[in-house]
Formats: sequence, C-alpha cells, structure tokens
Amino acid sequence: MNLNGQVGEFKYSNLFAGTSIPVLMKGVRLKSGQGLLGKGTVLGITTEGLAVKVNSAATDGSNIADCILTDDVDTTEEVVTTAYTSGLFNRQALIFGGTDTAEKHEKTLRTFDIILNDILD
Repeated sequence: MNLNGQVGEFKYSNLFAGTSIPVLMKGVRLKSGQGLLGKGTVLGITTEGLAVKVNSAATDGSNIADCILTDDVDTTEEVVTTAYTSGLFNRQALIFGGTDTAEKHEKTLRTFDIILNDILD
C-alpha cells in the first residue's frame, strides 16, 4: 500500500472575493430541466417559487437576481439545495442566464447584501 500517493485534489473556485461580509444561505427549490447548474450561478425566483438561472429577458419573476447557488447541481429533476443570500463575491466567477452580466444585476444583489468585487491576480 502506497501511503504517499495522491488521494484527491482540491480546486479553488474563486467565488468569494473576501470575508468582510457575513455569508448567509437559504434553501431554494430548483426548477427541473435546466441541466447542470454550476456553483456561482445567480438565481432568480419564478412566480411559482422555483429558482432558475437569472435572465433579464424573462417575465416570470426570474428576471430579478435573488441569490447565488452554493454548489454544482443537476436539475434533471426538481431539487432542493442551498444558495448564498449575502457575502462578498468575485464578479468574474458568477454565472448568468441569457446575455446578462454582473453589471446588469449588481444593484439588485446589493440590496440583499450580496456585494460584487474583482479579484486581481
């Protein structure tokens, strides 16, 4: 048995841009049929109460950014998971629907204590 072998690996997501703002989470129900949603996906909540990738072109309530997905999630079926409701996040690590950008939703996210910043290398 090789006790010095590599067991796994850890990959940084660079989702967070700092720790000066408390990180809070909530449970969300993701709508089925969205495929694999990645950690850092910005979610909007539909009028049916289901979370989907935020898209400003939508008219069902999901055009308004609400929270940020905490993990990669397969939405083959409707699933309950967690999302960040506050914190300091790296705007380049966020995932949006349609042609949306961080700038499009930054003001709304700020009202939820989700603050966006740049991480400089």
